[in-house]
Amino acid sequence: MLSSPIVLRMPPKLQMTEDEFFEFCQLNRNLRIERNQHKEILLLTLVGGITSNRNAILTGELGIWTKQDGTGIGFASCTGFTLSIGSVRSPDASWIKLERWNALSQAQQETFAPICPDFVVELRPDFEDLEHLQEKMQEYMREPGVQLGWLIDRKNRRVYIYRPGVAEECLGNPPTVSGDPILPGFVLDMSKIW
Repeated sequence: MLSSPIVLRMPPKLQMTEDEFFEFCQLNRNLRIERNQHKEILLLTLVGGITSNRNAILTGELGIWTKQDGTGIGFASCTGFTLSIGSVRSPDASWIKLERWNALSQAQQETFAPICPDFVVELRPDFEDLEHLQEKMQEYMREPGVQLGWLIDRKNRRVYIYRPGVAEECLGNPPTVSGDPILPGFVLDMSKIW
């Protein structure tokens, strides 16, 4: 398995518009595709069953909290967001405050919405390069609107906490991780993820 994405560099005359890139992703929906700020296409490796299961648990827990809290909307790993620098990223789980989401037009909500979520989570598969995911988290943290990010490294049982303008924090084998104060009351039981 590849430890980092395959990068496809396109000649300037073949660069896709936002709409063309969205259509390209829809035509290739069995692939995990992102695009960086240089308009390079990133082909990400599909994950195995255990990582997918843990991601489903993570997304489910966030979904339950989102429904109970009622102040935002949650997203699964198949959702692309267009960041202000032009990249299109797909966190493994994410959440956006309702007022920010509702400020977008329906057309924007139907494609790769031009917004960075308030909360983003990346779940590292055993084979994926940690540095690539740390760079991705730093990219999120430079975006307007983002408040909190978690990079969960199951292999080493670490959770990296990201907040804008604050140094990365690393928790070693924590029993739980709290989303407070951004996601009040959201606590992820890490025994379900490890």
